[in-house]
Amino acid sequence: MNPIETLTKDVHAAEKVSVKPRIPLTDREEEILGLYKGATPADWEDWRWQIRNRIRAKEELQKIVHLTPKETKGIDGIGSKLTMSIPPYFASLIDPDDHHCPIRLQSVPQADELKVSQEEMTDPCGEEKNSPVHGLVHRYPDRVLFLVNEMCAMYCRYCTRSRMVGDGHRTLSTATYEKAFNYIRSNKKIRDVLISGGDPLTLGDNLLEFIIKNVKAIPHVEFVRIGSRIPVTLPQRVTLDMVRMLKKYSPVWMSIHFNHPSEITDRVKYACNLIADHGIPMGSQTVLLKGINDTPATMKKLMHELLKIRVRPYYIYQCDPIVGSRHFRTPIATGINIMEHLRGHTTGYAVPTFVVDAPGGGGKIPVAPSYVVSQEKGKTVLRNYAGEQYVYFDP
Repeated sequence: MNPIETLTKDVHAAEKVSVKPRIPLTDREEEILGLYKGATPADWEDWRWQIRNRIRAKEELQKIVHLTPKETKGIDGIGSKLTMSIPPYFASLIDPDDHHCPIRLQSVPQADELKVSQEEMTDPCGEEKNSPVHGLVHRYPDRVLFLVNEMCAMYCRYCTRSRMVGDGHRTLSTATYEKAFNYIRSNKKIRDVLISGGDPLTLGDNLLEFIIKNVKAIPHVEFVRIGSRIPVTLPQRVTLDMVRMLKKYSPVWMSIHFNHPSEITDRVKYACNLIADHGIPMGSQTVLLKGINDTPATMKKLMHELLKIRVRPYYIYQCDPIVGSRHFRTPIATGINIMEHLRGHTTGYAVPTFVVDAPGGGGKIPVAPSYVVSQEKGKTVLRNYAGEQYVYFDP
C-alpha cells in the first residue's frame, strides 16, 4: 500500500467510531440527525461520519432547507466548477426559511455564481505562477504556502482556490510531499511555513503529523502555521488526540477562517478552547462579504466574540475577484469604513488589519483610513478616531 494511503485510511473509514458526545445536540441537530437512518448522537460527534455524510445533492438539501429559485438554479448549474459540500453540523446552522441567512449564503450555490465579470480570474492571487514545485507557493522571501490537499469539509462559495478544490478524496502523493520538503530544505531563507489546502484538518492525524514533523525537522524553519476553516464548519474534528499531537511540535499557530458571529456556537467555543488550552495560538482570517458581514456592527460583534474564545482578529480580506464572485464583493471603501468604526471605538486587540490581496499575485497590501492630515518639515498634523486634530513636532 502507498505510504500516504496508509496514513489517510482513517479519514474515510466506513467503520463506526465510538465517540462520547461532548455537547448536547440542539433541536435542529436532532432534526437533521433523524434524516440519517440508524445514526446516533455519537455519530454526530464523529468528524469522519460528518465528512462521509456531507450534503452534496439538491435532493438532500431540500429536506432541510426551502430552496429559492436562485439556489435551485445555482445548484443545478455549477456542474464540476465548485461542488456543493456541507457537513450536517454546518447545515444545522442554516435558517431553512431565510434566504439572507449568512451561513446559507456562504454554503449554498446561487445563480449569481454562474455569471462571469470581466475583472474576475481563476487564480486571482497568482499562486500558480509563484509555485516552484507542486503544492508550494513561494511569493514572499522568507515564507511559503504549503497546499497539502485539495479537500475541504465545506466549500465556501467565494473560494479563492475554487480552481483546485472540490475533489473530495484527492491527496498529494508521497513523491509530491518529498519534493516540497526538499524545496524548503534547499532554501535556507524560508523560516515560515503556512500549511493550507484545501483544508489540512480534513487529513487524519497520522498524515497531518507526518507533514508537520517533516517541516519542523528542517533546521531553518522557525514558524509553522495551519490555515483552516474546520474549527468553524466541522468543530468535531478538533479532538483531544489532534491537539495533543500538535502540542508535541510547539510552537504551531493556527489561522482560522471566521466570517460571522452566528458561526460561533457552543461546539466552536469548545473546539477553540481545546486548541488554546494546548498552547496553540489562534488568529482569525475574515473575508469581507456583501450581505454577510459588510457592516461595522456585524464586524465589531464578530471581533468581540472571537476575543472571548481566545482567537485574535488578524486579517480582514477584501474578497478576491474569483470567477463568479461579483455578488459577494464590496467596494474597498466598505472595508475602510469598517476599519474607521473599529480603530479607537473598541479595544485594540479587536482591530485586525484590512488587506487587499493584489490581483495577479502582488501579495497582501494593507489598506486603512488615513490619520495623517498633513506633513510639513518637522511637523505632522494627525487626527484621532473622533476626528480631532493634533500636531506632532519632530525632534
